[in-house]
Amino acid sequence: MFGVVVWVVQFALAAIGFSALLRVLFWRRPRWRVSWRTWKRWSPPLWWLKLTGCDRESPALQERRVLLAGCGIRFDPAVYLAARRSLLTVLPAAGAGIRMLGDLAPIPGRIGWNALVAVGLLFLLAAYDRPLLAAAKRYRTDRIRSELVAISSQLLYYAGSRLHLHGKLMRCMPYARLIRGELHMLLNEWYHDADAALVRFKDRLGTSEAYGFAETIRSLRLGESEEIYHLLREMVREYKAKIEMARAGRKETASYGLFVLAGIPILYTFQIFLYPWVQEAQKLFDALNS
Repeated sequence: MFGVVVWVVQFALAAIGFSALLRVLFWRRPRWRVSWRTWKRWSPPLWWLKLTGCDRESPALQERRVLLAGCGIRFDPAVYLAARRSLLTVLPAAGAGIRMLGDLAPIPGRIGWNALVAVGLLFLLAAYDRPLLAAAKRYRTDRIRSELVAISSQLLYYAGSRLHLHGKLMRCMPYARLIRGELHMLLNEWYHDADAALVRFKDRLGTSEAYGFAETIRSLRLGESEEIYHLLREMVREYKAKIEMARAGRKETASYGLFVLAGIPILYTFQIFLYPWVQEAQKLFDALNS
């Protein structure tokens, strides 16, 4: 009976993951979509937050808020942190329970090991979420920075044109991939309240580069001038310099990784060819000393 339950749970998790993958690959936001400004968000129970120690002003919560915003995850950081701490408490007990059931009940070994591996992976993900979120934030920030450089360069191309700023941003849409949905929502909300739309745009992206780009667009909306376009050029130069620094850092990290990998064949060479000779020499010296 327990094996059937485990197989059902695994099938349900696989179906959910496959449907989520299809949604990410083939689902596209409609062009008329706007943000849910009046949608009431679910508030977690206070006893759960107090039990897990998720204070609204705690440093851990502030750090998770910045990381989740940088990763583009619009999720309540208090709920995320409380769920993480709950998993760190529940998963070891669940692993111990599965082990005890495996000793008491006739559970097939492969099913029990699959359950233990799944619990272990979830525990590792919950325990080391900070470096994973930081890496995802860096990757997303680099991609956003590159797309903002392309969009800003296109806006500089339209400098002096009589085209409205909304029309210029519409023509920059082909240069956006990662931020295409956020840019669509910005343009859809533009004529309702442009300032509020820009605030929501930079909050959805959650990076410092997005804040600078949104403030530049706000200045262009209030009035186009050569000084603002000069600031836009300076911003493009700064973002390009950051892109080059990030690329150089990735190359340096890759070179260190290749250096470590290059040492593995040397160790194998020493173990296979040189170590037997070292052993024979040691035996010879021992025989001479005796």
